[in-house]
Amino acid sequence: MQTSENYVNFQELIDQKNQGFDPKNPPAQELIDSCVHCGFCLSTCPSYRVIGKEMDSPRGRIYLMNAINKGEAVLDETTSQHFDTCLGCLACVSTCPSGVQYDQLIAAVRPQVERNQPRSFKDKIIRFLIFNLFPYPVRLKLFLPFLWLYQTLGLQTLVRKSGILKMLFPRLAAMESILPKITLSSLFKNYADVIPSQTEKRYRVGVVLGCVQRLFFSPVNEATVRVLTANGCEVVIPKTQGCCAALPAHQGQEKQAQSLARQMIDSFAATEVDYIIINAAGCGHTLKEYHHILADDPEYKDKAKEFVAKVRDAQEFLAAVGLTADLSPITETELTLVYQDACHLLHGQKISVQPRQLLQKIPNINLKEPIDAALCCGSAGVYNMLQPDTADQLGRQKVGNLLNTGAAVIASPNPGCSLQIKKHLQLQGKDTPVIHPMELLDYAIRGLKIG
Repeated sequence: MQTSENYVNFQELIDQKNQGFDPKNPPAQELIDSCVHCGFCLSTCPSYRVIGKEMDSPRGRIYLMNAINKGEAVLDETTSQHFDTCLGCLACVSTCPSGVQYDQLIAAVRPQVERNQPRSFKDKIIRFLIFNLFPYPVRLKLFLPFLWLYQTLGLQTLVRKSGILKMLFPRLAAMESILPKITLSSLFKNYADVIPSQTEKRYRVGVVLGCVQRLFFSPVNEATVRVLTANGCEVVIPKTQGCCAALPAHQGQEKQAQSLARQMIDSFAATEVDYIIINAAGCGHTLKEYHHILADDPEYKDKAKEFVAKVRDAQEFLAAVGLTADLSPITETELTLVYQDACHLLHGQKISVQPRQLLQKIPNINLKEPIDAALCCGSAGVYNMLQPDTADQLGRQKVGNLLNTGAAVIASPNPGCSLQIKKHLQLQGKDTPVIHPMELLDYAIRGLKIG
């Protein structure tokens, strides 16, 4: 139940007059009208759970969209902050009994906010860094040696102990707090254009390497390629591929997202692959949304539909076509494992059973289920950098739930989630390994032991 104070604050917002959203793709009124305001979404919304205000829930945001559409509220700093607090986890989409397409509504609102709402100077700095660094692997690659030196020379320890970064630039400190252990091996990793199947070829598949995954989690990509080739796949890795556009798309950077999507489509255009495989949940969800991202592009809208039809999450693909490689135990004794549901797999792609099915094929695995498994960990792309306080509360809850299973290993299918979970494990004094499911399958196929 909401307090009368929250409703009074909300009423103050909708009493303000303005001309509404700009005419370029505002949130569709028919989608807004499909919400019957039942409130089922409230219990599953992570921002509402932490902040506790109606306006920071899906229902409240839809009220705001409706009011702005009708000129009864203004898109200003006060209203836009409630759109900013949305993690985009899509739990509400899974929960809604009326089938409200909140994902399409918030996707329409974010570019409106970016076009029409000025950001503070500090906000502009952090967003400039995020959107001019992370979506560009070449730039990120150039930055990697400096991060390695930052850690190797002990500067990271000094900065964290002093607290000066958090005091002066809290969002930059939030970005630094999830920095993984940097190695330089990914700088020298080069894949062949085509990697043959280790067995009789069943499929020809393309692999998307990602940005953060490519440089900070390169062993995951290597494991993915080995697992695919061990199960009858010829793997194609176009050198021209860049970012999937997930980060800019999720934050309303419309032109940047469209440009990156076109580049990705072009990079796979001549590959003649049966499927396009991705091993990162957030990236996969965006790849499957290209037909929406490029819906207004007459040259690419049909190409986008063809591309989307081929995209598969690695676990989704392997569960569908079946494993042909033999799996060996990855520990001498029973391994208690917990699988962390990434929101953009669970809610965005409706993939939850397949990863568990694959993990349970590994001998000696005892798979545990956490309470509140559908709760977002707080990573949500770059949310933990832009909204660190809310993200930290969610991260603590998520890690507590995972640890309460007693699992010795956490399986995480998304790099952002893995970084967030590792951060909060460290803050709670735990060293529980966080491993991608494709790495676990790779160990089992190669007969290796973990630990």
